[in-house]
Amino acid sequence: MQYTGARILIESLIEQGVDTVFGYPGGSVLFIYDELYKHKDRIRHILTSHEQHAAHAADGYARSTGKVGVCIATSGPGATNLVTGIATAYMDSVPLVAITGNVPTTLLGKDSFQETDIAGVTMPITKHNWIVKDVRDLAEVVREAFLVAASGRPGPVLIDIPKDVTAALCEWTPRSQQHDLADRSMEAQSPVALARAARLSAREHRQTYTADDIRAAAQLIASAKRPFIYAGGGVIISDAAAELRAFVERLKAPAALSLMGKGALPFDHPLNTGMIGMHGSVASNRAIQKADLVIAVGARFSDRVVSKADKFAVDAKILHIDIDPAEINKNVKSEHWIIGDIKRVLGELLTHIPERTENEWNGDVAELKKIVPEAHSRPVPLHPKALIEAVAKRMGEDVIVATDVGQHQMWTAQFYPLNRPRAFLTSGGLGTMGCGMGLAIGAKVANPQRPVVLFTGDGSFRMNCAEMATAFNYHLPILIVILNNRVLGMVRQWQTLFYDERYAETTLQRPPDFVKLAAAYGLMGARAETEAQFLEALDRAQAELAEGRAALIEAIIDMDEQVLPMVPGGKAIDDMIL
Repeated sequence: MQYTGARILIESLIEQGVDTVFGYPGGSVLFIYDELYKHKDRIRHILTSHEQHAAHAADGYARSTGKVGVCIATSGPGATNLVTGIATAYMDSVPLVAITGNVPTTLLGKDSFQETDIAGVTMPITKHNWIVKDVRDLAEVVREAFLVAASGRPGPVLIDIPKDVTAALCEWTPRSQQHDLADRSMEAQSPVALARAARLSAREHRQTYTADDIRAAAQLIASAKRPFIYAGGGVIISDAAAELRAFVERLKAPAALSLMGKGALPFDHPLNTGMIGMHGSVASNRAIQKADLVIAVGARFSDRVVSKADKFAVDAKILHIDIDPAEINKNVKSEHWIIGDIKRVLGELLTHIPERTENEWNGDVAELKKIVPEAHSRPVPLHPKALIEAVAKRMGEDVIVATDVGQHQMWTAQFYPLNRPRAFLTSGGLGTMGCGMGLAIGAKVANPQRPVVLFTGDGSFRMNCAEMATAFNYHLPILIVILNNRVLGMVRQWQTLFYDERYAETTLQRPPDFVKLAAAYGLMGARAETEAQFLEALDRAQAELAEGRAALIEAIIDMDEQVLPMVPGGKAIDDMIL
C-alpha cells in the first residue's frame, strides 16, 4: 500500500495500540494533522492550550495506565515547548513518545523559519531520539521508539520528522503481515534495518541476574535482625505492588515509600511507615537509620531521600534491587544488588526466604510511628490535612490524585490515604511546577470512569490555568483544589527557616481571582476559608462532577503553614525539624 509519511505515522501509532494523542498543530505537522482529521474515528486527538501541557497530559495518561503516552508538536517553538514535559517524564521514568515536525530536509541546518535541532536539545532527557530523513524508515522507527520507551527502565523518546518526509509516498506493510526480522533474508534488509534488529534482539534477550544472585540476597535477608524496606516508583512501573506486599508481610519488616512509590503499599498497612525523605515521616526517617539491612526495591537513593550520604544508614548493609544498572552504587554503596525486573525478582526471592516473626524491632518502629508533628493538628480555620482528608472521603477508593509541586504536593503525599498503585501522579525528580493540570487531564482521558482530583497551589496553578479550557471543551470532570496561601509556600518556608524571613519575590497577593477565572473558562468556582465552607463547596463541586463538568475550589490557608517534618539540606535524614 502506498501511503504518505503522515499516513504511515498514523497507521503505525494505531498498530502500537495508541488510541489518544495530545498535541497542538503548526505548519510543519500539517500533513500529520490532516491525517488525524481523516482518521479521527480511529485515533483521538486532544488539543491542549500549550504544548508543554500536551506532554504533561501524555505523561499523566502513561502514569495512570502503564501504557505509552503520545504527544505531538510542530517545529521550533512548538517542539521546544515540549522540553519541560519530556524532562519531567525522563526524571520519573515515564514511557512517552514525543513526535515533532521539522522543516523540510532541504532546509535543515540553514536556520530556517521555526527550525530547531530538537534532537540535539532533547538528547540528555530522552532514552533515544531519531530524525527520520527517509520515509522508508518511518514505520520501523515508530516501532522501535515504542519498544525503547516501554522496555527496561521506561522513559521518553522523541521522533523528529521533517515536513517533506510526512508528504513523501512509500510502501507500507502492517506488522501483522510482515515476517519476523529473523525470518527475512539478510540480503533483503538494509544496514539500518539490520542494526535495528540487532538492538531489539539484545533488549529482548538480555540476562541481568543469576540464581546465585537470588540466593545471596536471600542469605543477606535471613541474617538481618532489623530489616527495613525502602520501596520506590520502580515497584509501580513493574506492576509489582502485590509482590511487594507479599514480601513485606513475609519479612514482617517495616517499609517506607518514596514519593514516587506512593500507592505501592496501602496507606493503612500496619507495616507501612509512611513516606521517606526530606518531608518523610519520623518513623521512616529514624527507622532506616537504626536498621541493619536496608532493602531498596525500585528506588534510586535520590538526594531527597538520602540527604547527607555519609550519614545515611551507616550501620546497615544495603541490598539494592533495580532494573537500571546505572543506579547501583551511584549514590549509596551497596553490599549486594540484583539488576532485573522488580516483579520477577521479588517473585523469585519469595520462594527463597522463610517467614519472619515479629520481634522487638517491630515494637521499636511502632513507637516511632506515634511521633507526629504538632503542626499536623494546629488549630486554624482550614488546615491542609483536614481538607485533603475531606476530599479523600468524598472521592472514594478508585480516585486518581494529581498534584503540582510545592507544599500542597508534600501535604497530599503525607495525608492522602492512597491504597493502590498508579493513583498518585506527581513530578518527583524534576519538581515541575505547572505539570498538575496536564497530568490530571491525561489521567481523566485515559480513565473516564475513575474520579480525578488535582491538588495545586496558587503559584503552580498560575502556570497551567489555561488548561481549564481543555477540561471544559472535552467534558472532563476533574476536581481542582487550590491550596491558596498567597505565597510561593515551599520557598517561603525555606526563607522563614534559613534566610531570616527575607521573603524575596515569594508573596503572591495579586490577581487573578481564581473563582472568577474558573467562571471565565466555563467552570464552577467556589472559595472556602473555613472547614465548614470547604465541605459546602465540596457538595457543589460534586454536583458539577456528576454532570460531567470540572469544578474548582479555592481553599484559603495560612501563609505561614509549614510542611513538617523537614530535614534541612546537608543534615542526616533523621535530623528533622518537627
